[in-house]
Amino acid sequence: MTKASHPRKALASQSGLVLLAVLIFLLLTTLGASAMVDLQRTHTQRAKEVELLFVGDQYRRAIKSYYSSVPAGKSQSLPPTLDDLLEDKRFAVPVRHLRRLYPDPMTGEIDWVIVQGAGGILGVHSRSTLSAFKKREFPIQYRDFQDKETYAEWKFVASMN
Repeated sequence: MTKASHPRKALASQSGLVLLAVLIFLLLTTLGASAMVDLQRTHTQRAKEVELLFVGDQYRRAIKSYYSSVPAGKSQSLPPTLDDLLEDKRFAVPVRHLRRLYPDPMTGEIDWVIVQGAGGILGVHSRSTLSAFKKREFPIQYRDFQDKETYAEWKFVASMN
């Protein structure tokens, strides 16, 4: 071995270690970033779940309010369309049972699946087939949501009692 070849081997060996350290750093950084993205996605979906429960309840309450509000000389009825919850024209002065048509938090669209009842809308549910995180500890009016797999199974239906 000559004296000139020895420093080159040491330099090549150190370069290899530096390259290995950089690759390990990149791997760990990528794994960390991936975990952060998953955590953010989970947080966002959980927030949308909470919003879905709020918005679905607004529709449920509005349908119940429409059904319970009876103009003189008429019988109780379900709303024929969601727009009728915004402006109930059965009265001389239109009544608002819902402030606005809320979008489905899971899809971002006003694309609710309508649950039909006798002569009108009985409730709504999401089109989303995402797996639900929340499966237990629902408010009493939503005990039927217990153990449901997807958001499409969360049906916000007005009780008429």
